[in-house]
Amino acid sequence: MRIGELAKATGTTARALRHYEQAGLISSERTSNGYRAYDERAVVRVGNIRCLLAAGLTLDDVRVFLPCLDGDVAAAPPSDKGLQVALERLAVLDRRIAAQTEARDRLAAALRQAVDGQVSPVA
Repeated sequence: MRIGELAKATGTTARALRHYEQAGLISSERTSNGYRAYDERAVVRVGNIRCLLAAGLTLDDVRVFLPCLDGDVAAAPPSDKGLQVALERLAVLDRRIAAQTEARDRLAAALRQAVDGQVSPVA
């Protein structure tokens, strides 16, 4: 199938597919006219890539899961390296959430202070 067909079948974009290919996560053959051609297995692989990305992993993280991207990633037993990558990514996400929560709390406090400091006009 061509790149547009794969994009449609997986709910992604041709640009994302080219990015995955550049990252070494998927591969294609070139037809005589230079178009990328993917086999049917690419649908499962791209679905798994998108699932892992949606879970907060990066493309670099996803490389660890290359051996199982053509199967059911969610049902496969986790490897030690896969668990390590997932735990490290979770720690990164936790730190980002904590930083964003602190920024939100500071903004909320500043807004409360600004609103409380305003004097209501007398009618």
